[in-house]
Amino acid sequence: MKDTAAKPSLRERTRQAMRDEVSAIATRLFAEQGCDNTTVEQIAAEAGLSRTTFFRYFGTKEDVVLTWLEDLGPMLAAAFAARPATEHPWVSLRHTFDPIITMNAETPERSLAFLRMIEGSPTMKARHREKQRCWEELLVPLVATRLSGAAAADLPTALPTGPSAGPSDGLPAGLPEGLSTGLPASLSAGLSADRDPAPRALVASALACLNAAMQVWESCDGAVSRNALLDRAMNVLHP
Repeated sequence: MKDTAAKPSLRERTRQAMRDEVSAIATRLFAEQGCDNTTVEQIAAEAGLSRTTFFRYFGTKEDVVLTWLEDLGPMLAAAFAARPATEHPWVSLRHTFDPIITMNAETPERSLAFLRMIEGSPTMKARHREKQRCWEELLVPLVATRLSGAAAADLPTALPTGPSAGPSDGLPAGLPEGLSTGLPASLSAGLSADRDPAPRALVASALACLNAAMQVWESCDGAVSRNALLDRAMNVLHP
């Protein structure tokens, strides 16, 4: 059977190769002298590009090393959509982050260097959050669907707790009273998906947990498992 998937054209492959080369140059310069102390002109000069040509490839200086985050959005959305429809969305969101948590597992120093680069630049950090907001916009509708309509009828009435939850659920026993009462009250209140804050609150909270876990992981030089840190963060906040 022939592979009918469209293959990148020579022009597209050439463009991607140039983007990868510029990204590698920028990453090195950012690591050596900091993002805020590195200019577009420096990056372009080392890549053999003019300033005008540089901006044909990237919208901002920060995008040179953050563009790949845009590709993660659709991947995370697909990961969430692949989870069981009857699984609590908070649990699904935890599993959705697995590709990020396991990224560069064999070479964690690459992830540590990237996180330090982000933390060392207010501009880079702000741009990073903008990329994550794109993830949020992709995930919120999926969570809203899970919390409404026919799918909601099959969701558990309470978060899984105790030994039966299993280690993969990332949810501890003994939830505080009021946190084990099941799905958001908005389900019974009949709020429309675009007026229900629950989906956005869930996604925003999950992303906050992810960021907290990664910040702690970076601050301890990767001495603690990323999985353990994310589980700890998400176990504190329950829908």
